[in-house]
Amino acid sequence: MDGKGKQIRVLVVDDSAFMRKVVSDILNSDNEIEVVDTAKNGLEAVSKVKELKPDVITLDVKMPVMDGLECLRKINDIPGMSVVVLSSVTKEGTEATIQALADGAIDFIAKPDNIFDMNGEEKKKEVIEKIKVAGYSAKGIKDIEETGGNTSIENKYSDAVNIVAIGSSTGGPKALQNVISQIPQNINAAFLVVQHMPAGFTRSLAERLNTVSFVTVKEAEDNDIVKTGHVYIAAGDYHMVVEKKERNTLVIRLTKDPPIGGLRPSVDVMMESLSKTGIDKAVGVIMTGMGGDGSEGIKKLKNRNNAYIIAQEESSCVVFGMPRVAIQTGVVDAVVTLKDIANEIIRIVGVHE
Repeated sequence: MDGKGKQIRVLVVDDSAFMRKVVSDILNSDNEIEVVDTAKNGLEAVSKVKELKPDVITLDVKMPVMDGLECLRKINDIPGMSVVVLSSVTKEGTEATIQALADGAIDFIAKPDNIFDMNGEEKKKEVIEKIKVAGYSAKGIKDIEETGGNTSIENKYSDAVNIVAIGSSTGGPKALQNVISQIPQNINAAFLVVQHMPAGFTRSLAERLNTVSFVTVKEAEDNDIVKTGHVYIAAGDYHMVVEKKERNTLVIRLTKDPPIGGLRPSVDVMMESLSKTGIDKAVGVIMTGMGGDGSEGIKKLKNRNNAYIIAQEESSCVVFGMPRVAIQTGVVDAVVTLKDIANEIIRIVGVHE
């Protein structure tokens, strides 16, 4: 896009007049974005969506009259429009956000504890960038450059000889649900997942995935032993690495090492650590997301472990950034649509009889 004129039309929906004003001012400050109107609840938003046909809606989750989730379900089938959720970092807020992402929202913005921090430079940058990504997606542009519980008794040692390492970002929560929910309980692998999310949201994501999956999904904790048939989601604001201990046991470590390219957790960090373990069979998967995180990691996995590398095909991505960069490395073995990723993983690692 050439940046001339206001090319992304946004409807701001929030029950707080102050938040509507703050978000509108942030968005209107960018020369590609125009806030065409605001709405104070979901019912008003549904009416204005039909009238104004915006490219993007910023949608508060908790509102009177009609909340954000009900509003989302009513407008979800409208083509050429993307929804970005604004959410508080409370348990209720994070759960509602994960539900909204599963129901079709493209991304979310976490409201800071202090509402006045919305005017901080980092938060402004995040808001503008995510609305632009959503706007481009609404217009069908995929290739976007960056602008800036199981109760069984566990044995003591890891039994995982095959590891599937997955990296995703924008559009990832819904894509992960699509993939993980198709993995059978007797899969012959353990899964490590880095989804770019701030602290507070990854636990809700893991809990939701666990309810819709045959395998056990959990937010990774420090010193977790990696087990076959388990999926470990990197905790927000922590890098997740794996280390080999006695009897070839793989153990997860969470670290506060500096962000890589502004990202913590980082797909590259996770995959590089896996490449050093000498795991028998590794599969690297790069799915929808902005930027190029994971491309260095898959090169190390391929060179050190002869890993099998999968990238998500462009048309099924919300944003084709991460898979595009991965494909450009030349180490990707298969480029498949989202609906085929699970079958490709199963084909490579197999299942227990």
